[in-house]
Amino acid sequence: MADGVTDRPVLGERTAAVVGTGLIGGSVLLRLRAAGLDVTGWDPDPRTRRHADEQGVTCPDSLEEAVAGRDVVFLCGPLPSLPGTLARVAAATDEHCVLTDVGSTKAEVAAAATAQGVGHRFVPGHPMAGADRAGLASATPALLDAAAWVLCPTGSGMAAFRRLAALLIDVFQARVVPMSAPEHDVVAALSSHVPHLLAGALAAAVQRSTLREAVLALAAGSFTDGTRVAGGPPERTANMLLANRGPALTGLDAVRAVLDDLADAMRAGDRAALTDLLDEGRTARAAVRGRVFTAHRREFPAAVDHAGELVYLRELGAAGGHLTQCRVEAGSVAYTGHLPVPPG
Repeated sequence: MADGVTDRPVLGERTAAVVGTGLIGGSVLLRLRAAGLDVTGWDPDPRTRRHADEQGVTCPDSLEEAVAGRDVVFLCGPLPSLPGTLARVAAATDEHCVLTDVGSTKAEVAAAATAQGVGHRFVPGHPMAGADRAGLASATPALLDAAAWVLCPTGSGMAAFRRLAALLIDVFQARVVPMSAPEHDVVAALSSHVPHLLAGALAAAVQRSTLREAVLALAAGSFTDGTRVAGGPPERTANMLLANRGPALTGLDAVRAVLDDLADAMRAGDRAALTDLLDEGRTARAAVRGRVFTAHRREFPAAVDHAGELVYLRELGAAGGHLTQCRVEAGSVAYTGHLPVPPG
């Protein structure tokens, strides 16, 4: 292809690198290694590099040495570092190398890739998985298994998107969710970022309480489930929230409106209104694991204008759908997509 990033057959990616080997990056690295890829790691912390070496993972001292000659590179460092790291990695890799990240916001790094002239081979990504721990010592090869994994395709980067989607599906059994970068950030605000704010607020309210010890003595599932993500590194959470400030504040306003409605119903002693509001939440909660999907297959020519393919992918993600197959064969690209069945 003219952009230098060629379509490859399934499992065509044989070598990979992971830059930033914390919880997510380390888990990506361990799964890729378990799948049989030749994978190297790199981390700015020398102690982390030594720990990786002790685990049998090649982890050179130089970032450039770690990524040179790789088929795909995952950028897994802190959000503020991604644009600078992307520039270094792009300069040290060949045009055929697909670049991606795992950051929880997408618009900023996507804009950086375009500005740096590597948008044709950079695919913004975000696996929807994590834990209230951090560091390579907490990483496991199973952490990202079957996760929803957002990828942000663009018209100029369709070949890179196809290669990366196929790899994630084959290695991680990922449910690939295609979205535009700005749309991802709006959706992630309510699905991930605002929950961090709410968990932190609830836990902080207990921390400030004069009856803190008594509250903690009675803390059961509702408290521990509701505050789980408050146990993560606060610097990482702050980076995420500030990088997605606008959508997160909009989402927080939406939650505040519901809280106001709940408070009004309680003040008025309006049992019916209170029950209806709680039932709204119960319905959404039940739908998280209770959705039913229908499968379909779509094909597009592999070497023509990608406008129709891009529209299909973005509409699929916006509708709550995902991909479980991406194959480039005999001049065409075939997708197996899944769309949720409307309730009722």
